[in-house]
Amino acid sequence: MPLDLNPLNDHPRLLIEAALKPVQGARFQPTGFPNLGHAVYESPDGEGRIVLVESAQSMANRLEAVCWDENANDWVEPLRGLPVLKVVDDEGNPLTNSVLEAHRINSPYILEGKDTSVLDILEQRLASMEVGRVDLRELAKVLLEFDTNALLHGVFLAKGKLAGGRLRLPRSLSAFIEATNARVAASGGVKNDSVNPSGDTAKGFGNVPFARDEWVAEKITAYFNLDLRQIRAFGLGDDVERLLVTMALFKIRRFLAEGLRLRTACDLDVEKITVTNPSHFELPSLSDLTAELPALIEAVGSKGLFGETRELTVTYRK
Repeated sequence: MPLDLNPLNDHPRLLIEAALKPVQGARFQPTGFPNLGHAVYESPDGEGRIVLVESAQSMANRLEAVCWDENANDWVEPLRGLPVLKVVDDEGNPLTNSVLEAHRINSPYILEGKDTSVLDILEQRLASMEVGRVDLRELAKVLLEFDTNALLHGVFLAKGKLAGGRLRLPRSLSAFIEATNARVAASGGVKNDSVNPSGDTAKGFGNVPFARDEWVAEKITAYFNLDLRQIRAFGLGDDVERLLVTMALFKIRRFLAEGLRLRTACDLDVEKITVTNPSHFELPSLSDLTAELPALIEAVGSKGLFGETRELTVTYRK
C-alpha cells in the first residue's frame, strides 16, 4: 500500500523531534570544535546550559553515511538505482563518491583532477547561467540527473567556470542534536608506561595524566527539518517530490535505527519520536519506507530524469 504523504500537502516544512538517551549510564561526549571545545550556551528560557551534541554539518554527513554500503561500494539496497558519481584511482580502485564527499558533486576529486569529464558536462548543461539570474529549477534538474542526493543535502558549485561560482542550493533536510540542562561530568586518566614511567613524554614515553570532560543532561533531543516548500519549488514533478520526501524520511528513520553511535563515548538510543509539525502526520516505519523506495526510483528513472547512465566514474589524477 503506498505511503500516505497527503497530510504534508500545503505545509512548508516537516519538523520531527527524537528524544534520545545514552544506551548505558548517563554520560555522553558531545562534538568538539577547534579552539572552542564543546559548544555550550545558555538556554533562552532559563532552563540551564545547552550543549551541542552533534552539529548540522556533521548530521548531514551522518544522514548520508547510513545510505551507503561500504562493502558493496554502492547505495544500500532500497536506494540502488539512484544516480551517483564515483571516483577511482589510476588502477580503478575506489577512492570516494558524491554521497560521502564533503562537498558532494563539488568535490575536488570530481572537479579538480585531470579527468574533466564531469566538469565538461556541467559546463555544457549550465552554460545558459553564465550571465543573468541563476535558474535554480534548471540547476535542480541537472542535480537530479547526476547527484540526486544533493537536492536533499544542498550544494555549492564554487567553480568559477560554472556561472561564476554562483550555483548553490541550501539543504532541504537539516538536523542537529542538543542536550538541555547539561552539566559537566569531569573525569580523567593516565597513559601508563610500565617500562619507563619518567620517560620523555614528548616522544610518547612516560606516564601522562589527562583530564576528560563528559556530560550529563536532563534531556537529549535530535531535531530534523525537511523543507517541503523548497522541494516543491524545484518544479521536478510529483514523482520526484514523492521520491525526495520518502528518501528524506528513510534517512531519518535509518539514522535513528542504526546511526546513533556518534563516538566511542557517545552511544545513544531512541526513547520517543514526535512529529511536531504537521502534528497530524504519522511518520512511516523504516520497513514501509524501504518497501516504497525501489518503485519510486524506477518511476522517476523510467521518465529519463536520471539521464543516460545512473553511475558516472571519474578517474582522479592530480
